[in-house]
Amino acid sequence: MRLIFLIILIIFHNTYTQTKENVLPTKSHIEWADCEIGVIIHLDINIFEPETFDYSRKETLPNLKRFNPSKLNTDQWIKAAKDAGAKYAILTAKHLTGFTLWPSKVHDYHIGSTNWKNGDGDLVKDFIESCKKYDIKPGLYYNTNINTYLGAGFNPNLSKEQQNNFNNVVLKQLEELWTNYGEVFEIWFDGGVKSNEIGGIANEVISLINNYQPNAILFQGPMECSNLIRWIGNEDGRAPYPHWSRANAVTSSLGLVNIPNLHGDPNGNIWCPAEADFPNIKQNGWNGGWLWKANQDSLLFSVDELLDRYYTSVGMNSNMLIGMAIDTSGQFPEVAANIFLEFGKELNTRFGNPVASTKFIGNSVELKISENPVIINNIIIQEDISKGERVRKYFIEAYNEGKWENIGNGISIGHKRIHKIDNVKATKIKLNITVYSDEPVIKNFSVY
Repeated sequence: MRLIFLIILIIFHNTYTQTKENVLPTKSHIEWADCEIGVIIHLDINIFEPETFDYSRKETLPNLKRFNPSKLNTDQWIKAAKDAGAKYAILTAKHLTGFTLWPSKVHDYHIGSTNWKNGDGDLVKDFIESCKKYDIKPGLYYNTNINTYLGAGFNPNLSKEQQNNFNNVVLKQLEELWTNYGEVFEIWFDGGVKSNEIGGIANEVISLINNYQPNAILFQGPMECSNLIRWIGNEDGRAPYPHWSRANAVTSSLGLVNIPNLHGDPNGNIWCPAEADFPNIKQNGWNGGWLWKANQDSLLFSVDELLDRYYTSVGMNSNMLIGMAIDTSGQFPEVAANIFLEFGKELNTRFGNPVASTKFIGNSVELKISENPVIINNIIIQEDISKGERVRKYFIEAYNEGKWENIGNGISIGHKRIHKIDNVKATKIKLNITVYSDEPVIKNFSVY
């Protein structure tokens, strides 16, 4: 009897891990995870004078009359994003120069002071309308820390009066963005939001979010908010593995320096999944590849390189956020748009039709593929994250010619884990979950 009891204890120890109270995603988190792919569209006035502009020197800011993109068409941008499989798009409403893509009433360095559309343009409005047209969820980027026009970010010696003035501008502009254009799906805080203790405005930003955009996903938002997501630690679209949606803190990085080992924590205190952002131009391009400059076509990520990032982002339980650098004509360049189109087609070819699929509750399932051996090369596993992340360790086996063969192992699953494997012949496949915090709920186990 003692021996049986001891065996039961050993089995229990090997299959269940100790965990804190289960932490669950919000409704917004689940909707965001289901999107999987987004784009972040970069346009700023400095692309018109890239050779002379310096973020630390206000005198190098381009004259407002330089901004007049003759072919600008937000429909063209969003169609390209949709072609790539994106479900949401984020626009740099105010990047680092301080130039705003909407006619802000706070200061004059904005799109309404340019010759574009004879001063009547509102690019944020156009962007939102195009998103609605193509059924893409709209998001807005606003950097709360750096502003060349106001001398903030690269000047550590702002007087208290200057800092207060800058903070007031930021808060007024955020209020404009969050009240004039409807509900925003994601708000992107590049560099996070500084706390009030170090001269920042986190408390005021929290109030604005709660009042105007309570459902928005917040990239690097203040810790006190819900719907938080974090950075993966690099701008190369490569999430570290294992990769958990739970964490103990949100990131607050500008992305200038890589931060390794941002794995999250399976027992973390908050649900704060990661977004894997990277530009569509390689990082040795101008402005780290985020902004357009002539003669950079050779630096564009190829279809194969985008596919690789898909596996290391979406396939590692992270959303994939691809940069889109808009050129001086106002277009997403045709060569880049064609790459996006082919990338989207390849995703559909690879993952559009599984050869077998199932869902289950428990720690093991055997999935029949065919009476005769079929070649498989991709396996997708998805937890029902509305119940939390429960899986801690698993392995996959394929059956052929009378025997089972191990073809993959893993630790975290979360919203999605993709195993890309060498071609394997199999008639059935088995998922074995060996360590878990609670009974696993697998909403999708598919073979391709």
